[in-house]
Amino acid sequence: MATQKLYAGAKLREVRTRLGLTQKAFAEKLGVSLPYLNQMENNNRPVSTGVVLALAQEFGFDVTELSSGDTERMVSDMREALADPVFSDDSPPLADLRLAASNAPALARAFLNLHRAYRQTHERLASLDEALGREDARVQPSPWEEVRDFFHYCNNYIDPVDHAAEHFACPDGQRRDIRVAAIAALRAAGTEVEYADTAVLRRYDPATRRLVLSARADLPTQRFQLLHQLALLTQDTLLDATLDLARFQTPEARAIAKIGMANYFAGAALLPYRAFLEAAGETRHDLERLANRFSASIEQVAHRLSTLQRPGAQGIPFFFVRVDQAGTITKRHSATRLQFARFGGACPLWNVHSAFETPGRFLRQLAETPDGVRYLCLARDVSKPGGAFHSPTRRYAIGLGCEVKHAGNMVYADGMDLSGAFDPIGISCRICERTDCHQRSVPPLERKLRINPDARGVLPYEVEG
Repeated sequence: MATQKLYAGAKLREVRTRLGLTQKAFAEKLGVSLPYLNQMENNNRPVSTGVVLALAQEFGFDVTELSSGDTERMVSDMREALADPVFSDDSPPLADLRLAASNAPALARAFLNLHRAYRQTHERLASLDEALGREDARVQPSPWEEVRDFFHYCNNYIDPVDHAAEHFACPDGQRRDIRVAAIAALRAAGTEVEYADTAVLRRYDPATRRLVLSARADLPTQRFQLLHQLALLTQDTLLDATLDLARFQTPEARAIAKIGMANYFAGAALLPYRAFLEAAGETRHDLERLANRFSASIEQVAHRLSTLQRPGAQGIPFFFVRVDQAGTITKRHSATRLQFARFGGACPLWNVHSAFETPGRFLRQLAETPDGVRYLCLARDVSKPGGAFHSPTRRYAIGLGCEVKHAGNMVYADGMDLSGAFDPIGISCRICERTDCHQRSVPPLERKLRINPDARGVLPYEVEG
């Protein structure tokens, strides 16, 4: 079988810039000629095995970063942006998008930022009566989307925060009672923890240094909120240093990101990396067994599985998504080649939507995306009761999956015919290439349509192949 060539010019340039080396000095340390390095940095030649070894030996570089998923993420995001009707029907071919993402990632990100600004302007014009005359009517990036993209392109793995959380949970290599440890650490920091019959999950009063947690919440949620506040009070310097590197454009985005960082610390402390990775392999990624072993929820376990991307100690690449009853994606992350739509809902043929119909059950699905990649998909509802009769129940469904080549490590693959039929799923109707999908909501941008007024099939048009 032919070995796939590795083109990583942008990543090589990034490494060289980070080290502060000229091309000539970098070439000498890698043991190659200056013209050869120049060709590799411009993706005219693949990265050779010798260069990969030199990067690891000379600089201690984690060579898995050379094949990170940033390129595929940007390609997926650009395809979705180009599906906007504002662009012509002649969308750039996929090969051109891959070249742009790999050779000019800064330009690709600038294009995505430009499209986002256009979309926000369009949305403001739709409510012009409210925007006119206001001093703050200028276009600004959505803080929520800015933070979402930050975690998206970090592969949802924040190394310093993850290590700090693991050190807190396992200071001597052994996992300790996380609730007892967190309360003790907060008390040492001058904060007392109380529980009250309230719908508010967590409330901290800086004046009295009292942390009140909801007694109505389930135990995994209480522990998570406890660890979240611990991160804000004891890891503030680390969180701010990490946020400084992100350079968010607005104070609101930074504030949202800090909450996200504290959430990340909480999840990583509740499910410490090495202990959780080992347990995941031992149980063959049985979510219920992992939830019981770590006193966590099914959603917390599924989300954590998708973040096990520590350099040199990666777990199985998973995708994770959470949707509401309207099909809107409320959480998303993918360490796989499958990338979710940035806007709107998920493919209606995906089993995550059926999870609402079968509460308390895991649904399994073998699915294939238009690029020919096959996945084992798992879905389950994760309804969240309010803890009181008059409190509303929040209903969500989660999806977790990996490529079929990893199915042997998944207990959920037992008894399935992995050579059988795979359900065709996509990312977004506007960029899905399938011509015969009976659930299509809008035509694909990259295909021409045939309209026959004298015939009607499932759709009012035919998509040319």
